[in-house]
Amino acid sequence: MNQLQATPLKTLSLSGRQSAGAAARPRRPMVAFQCSAAARSYNITLLPGDGIGPEVVAVAKEALSVVGSKEGFELRFQEMLMGGAALDAVGVPLPDETLAAARASDAILLGAIGGYKWDNNEKHLKPETGLLSIRAGLGVFANLRPATVLPQLVDASTLKKEVAEGVDIMVVRELTGGIYFGKPRGFGTNDKGDEIGFNTELYAVSEIDRIARVAFEVARKRGGKLCSVDKANVLEASMLWRKRVTAIASEFPDVELSHMYVDNAAMQLVRNPKQFDTIVTNNIFGDILSDEASMITGSIGMLPSASVGESGPGLFEPIHGSAPDIAGQDKANPLATILSAAMLLKYGLGIESAAKRIEAAVTETLDNGFRTGDIYSPGTTLVGCKRMGEEVLKALESQK
Repeated sequence: MNQLQATPLKTLSLSGRQSAGAAARPRRPMVAFQCSAAARSYNITLLPGDGIGPEVVAVAKEALSVVGSKEGFELRFQEMLMGGAALDAVGVPLPDETLAAARASDAILLGAIGGYKWDNNEKHLKPETGLLSIRAGLGVFANLRPATVLPQLVDASTLKKEVAEGVDIMVVRELTGGIYFGKPRGFGTNDKGDEIGFNTELYAVSEIDRIARVAFEVARKRGGKLCSVDKANVLEASMLWRKRVTAIASEFPDVELSHMYVDNAAMQLVRNPKQFDTIVTNNIFGDILSDEASMITGSIGMLPSASVGESGPGLFEPIHGSAPDIAGQDKANPLATILSAAMLLKYGLGIESAAKRIEAAVTETLDNGFRTGDIYSPGTTLVGCKRMGEEVLKALESQK
């Protein structure tokens, strides 16, 4: 680790690589946002949720406040119930008041939802139902999940250093369609009298086209390569997916498009992850592959995500779960939530300079050797959630 610290460190950037000549190319906005950087006051809805959610959101809130004062804008926070906390308080995973507050805000920061306590609830009373409902209620259909291996943490990856070093992937996942939402779905009985469960993988052309355009725009701003992942050799929904993504590619002649079956993609992410720049895929495949990609980085506790739509506020959250086994013990890694706050600033409020301040502060904190348990290695300093947050705040406050 001392050798790594002596090496020039990569600056953490959620925008990823940019292809040559991209800066000179005029572009339309990737998505439409509710507010613009010209405004200097913003309403942020906080959804701490369950488990470690309240701990990590509290740290990210402080980081947002500090960067706001540095950049000269005001953030007004409103905390609302969601998930298991909402179930315990009012009996539903997403209260109407929470959804209304989220819709009326400029951006939403979510901690985590779920826990063992509610695992046996009926489907409509599970915390996860609240998450699906708020995504649908906000109309956020594009989930952006970066997976970048930082030089400071390359030894935390379970892959060999030569495989993991330099990995920088963005997974663009369709979020509101596919088998998670398709109908018919449910339980029944077949002709033999056996109980069955069934779901429907369903995509409309409009759903595929809009996520494809987002992915092409993302790829255009990165390395200019887009890999569309499907199962077109078996599934009709995937056949249509491949057909439409190929058609949309004509609008982006500067982006190199390739296709890959999902089983091969899962293997290639472990075998040779550096071959990927930007990946676009459907809801269920994206759910799985983005988690796989996250572990290449060494810890799911490092990775943020953004969920955005064509209009209205975006939803920003770490990709890790609620981790009820360590909740309240000051062991959680807050960096994924802090970096989600950076994505909120960049994609939600359009204040990229503020996002870069947070990214730089996280990089400096890692450079100084501070680590929570999930990314700890000999020679570094083991700290808890609060201390890690304090170090990030210290780095932020020292910025000019």
